Amino acid sequence: MNRYFMYVSYNGRNYCGWQTQPNAPSVQQTIEEALAVWFRRPVPITGAGRTDTGVHARLMAAHFDREETLADLPFLADKLNRLLPRDIAVDRIVPVRPDAHARFDALSRTYHYYVTTHKDPFLEAFACRLFATPDFDAMNEACRELCRHADFTSFSKLHTDVRTNNCRITHAAWEEDGKAWRFSITADRFLRNMVRAIVGTLLEVGRGKLTVDGFRDIIEARNRCRAGTSAPAQALFLNNITYPDDVFKPPHAG
Repeated sequence: MNRYFMYVSYNGRNYCGWQTQPNAPSVQQTIEEALAVWFRRPVPITGAGRTDTGVHARLMAAHFDREETLADLPFLADKLNRLLPRDIAVDRIVPVRPDAHARFDALSRTYHYYVTTHKDPFLEAFACRLFATPDFDAMNEACRELCRHADFTSFSKLHTDVRTNNCRITHAAWEEDGKAWRFSITADRFLRNMVRAIVGTLLEVGRGKLTVDGFRDIIEARNRCRAGTSAPAQALFLNNITYPDDVFKPPHAG
């Protein structure tokens, strides 16, 4: 059996998220439908994770299996792109070890969240509009607390089926990005709704409604009811996923 990683990007506006749902269109379902048309049989894919309704991805990874060796992977990516709608793109397909796993082998994931204090028709669909400039220095001070803790129950969607709410955050910071401000966060894993809950709570710090010490207390409380409201979905992007080099087959390997 041959396994392949597929790297895709998508605008999540028209989808219920990555994962297939029974009564709403998802990114996973749409890609599987394109694969089924091309290969003339069902081809299930396994994603590196799942994004929520309305969340976008500049890079999502998924794996799929084929009995035959696929010789011309750029050709396959091009043909799938012709079958897919305009808001989903296959960026590349690469061969990996037969036991490589898009979800469990990922070393890190990076999300970006965008806010803007300007009315801009070109940012409206992909940034959260703020009507006053928050204190980004205070928010960055609070960000440092994220890297000092492991249990993020306070920022997790309630009643999920995960075994642990522990995550290892290695980077979290706000910085200017043109007319917007970008929040970047990298961790080995993320909980459902975690980034949007963190952003919503950091904005409370930026508005002066919460101190940095108060932000730390929320983390340590391990109580979702203590944290702020989740920030809107349309401004969140899955930006990158990294893997160890040894999951990939070397060029020209069989």
